[in-house]
Amino acid sequence: MARTSSRKPQRLRQLLLLAVLGLVVVNAVAFFHAWRFTHFTAEAGPHTDNPEHLTPLQKFGVLLTGLKNPKPRNQVTPAFPYRTIYLSSPNGLLETWYSPVARPRGTVALFHGYTSCKSKLLTEAAYFRSVGYSVLLTDFAGNGGSTGNVCTVGYHEAADVAAVTRWLQRRPGSVVLYGNSMGAEAILRAESELGARPTANLIECPYGSMLETAANRFQSMHVPPFPLANLLVFWGGVQNNFWAFDLDATHFATTISTPTLLMWGEADPRVTRQETDAIFANLRGPKQRQDFPRSGHEPYWRKNKALWEQTIAGFLEKQ
Repeated sequence: MARTSSRKPQRLRQLLLLAVLGLVVVNAVAFFHAWRFTHFTAEAGPHTDNPEHLTPLQKFGVLLTGLKNPKPRNQVTPAFPYRTIYLSSPNGLLETWYSPVARPRGTVALFHGYTSCKSKLLTEAAYFRSVGYSVLLTDFAGNGGSTGNVCTVGYHEAADVAAVTRWLQRRPGSVVLYGNSMGAEAILRAESELGARPTANLIECPYGSMLETAANRFQSMHVPPFPLANLLVFWGGVQNNFWAFDLDATHFATTISTPTLLMWGEADPRVTRQETDAIFANLRGPKQRQDFPRSGHEPYWRKNKALWEQTIAGFLEKQ
């Protein structure tokens, strides 16, 4: 009996040690993934493909090593006339392309998504120019030609949106903000928490919250989101000096009275209908919703060009 009873504390210590080691390993993995997710590297080459496009072996590799995240670079320049302007933001110097038109109806400021840059929005910018708007395309801090290498998926980027909005509002005409994914998230936080007051918003596929988008990414890889998604959000915020659980567009929407067009792709694997419904329901001001059939987490003009242009034009006519 004495020998049996002496083994129990030993087993308990071993189990406790294994639990502690497991906790350390899981947090170390989450810390590493959070760093790779929010810090771009200087190396050239493509970034890791979207989760839904990876093979099972590639998904396993990403789980082990994290994302490959080279700093996004602008590979093309506008075909329309423009000039490069550098604007100051709390996050550093922002590289922008400014293209005024004759007798503008206003200016549309365009903001890109995660692992992207302003050159990815040239099709949208050309369309806005065709309907009478000047355009200003901005690389968020850490992306493209702007300074730094850090990306917080919409939180600190909101300060870039606010800086651009203030710069445009010192000039004549209305200011319309256009953003997709991370860009849309940054727009909503800039208005909700940083005092940005544009004339109107055109936002595509903002995610409900940082936790939801992290969970959706794990689910798209067929990996249970808990606890890695929670730890990824926690460490990503700690590493970048903010509480990432507060990055929540569903909450931001409750304080926004700006006329807003909210757009979503019905085949989007990373932003759910439920998230989009909640954001739309919480918007306080005049609002319009348009869903795009067959479109995923991508520019909606690719598969629904006529509907996208018609929706944008109709909304802008009311502003």
